[in-house]
Amino acid sequence: MNGSLDFLNMIKNGAEKSSGKIAVIDTETNWHDEVMSVGVAIADEKSFKCVDRRYYIIEPECRVGGFFSGVMYKCQDKPFESERDRVLEEVRRYLDGYGVTRIFAYNGKFDVGHLPELADYEWYDIMRLAAYKQFNSAIPASAECCKTGRLKRDYGVEPIMRMLTGNSRYFEVHNAVLDAVDELKIMELLGHEIEMYECARL
Repeated sequence: MNGSLDFLNMIKNGAEKSSGKIAVIDTETNWHDEVMSVGVAIADEKSFKCVDRRYYIIEPECRVGGFFSGVMYKCQDKPFESERDRVLEEVRRYLDGYGVTRIFAYNGKFDVGHLPELADYEWYDIMRLAAYKQFNSAIPASAECCKTGRLKRDYGVEPIMRMLTGNSRYFEVHNAVLDAVDELKIMELLGHEIEMYECARL
């Protein structure tokens, strides 16, 4: 009983501190596993609708090249381009300007692991809901799942978006800002209230 009360109090206290805005972050890395671009989508925490977004490219890491370098500029967003320290300062200023304390990412361990400068924010993994049949009603009954309910395969952004939208022609762009917006869309399509993501906290 006390555990349930503690959980409810945690949610209540989180709601009292909340600015009403969350962020979804996506990163792309170069051949040396260094972050070369960061995309941030700011959203309303109730509707999960995107209200703003920013794109950052890190110098000189972006010049090394990577698997998705070809789509680095494949968006209409004018990127903020600078060295890593300045880029992360700008990202923090942007998040704090919206009062964001909670960051969401798909396969979030990867992103928080590559952005230790932002580790003091609360991070949540969207995949922890999207890849589990008990949280994602679009997962077909015929899909192979582990005992935990997690899909055994095909639980990346692309197959999950295809399930949720019914659009078999959807392809993940692998441009950080466009992917951040798509990952936010997954949250919207899953239809869970923000409190449900407490189980996905990293």
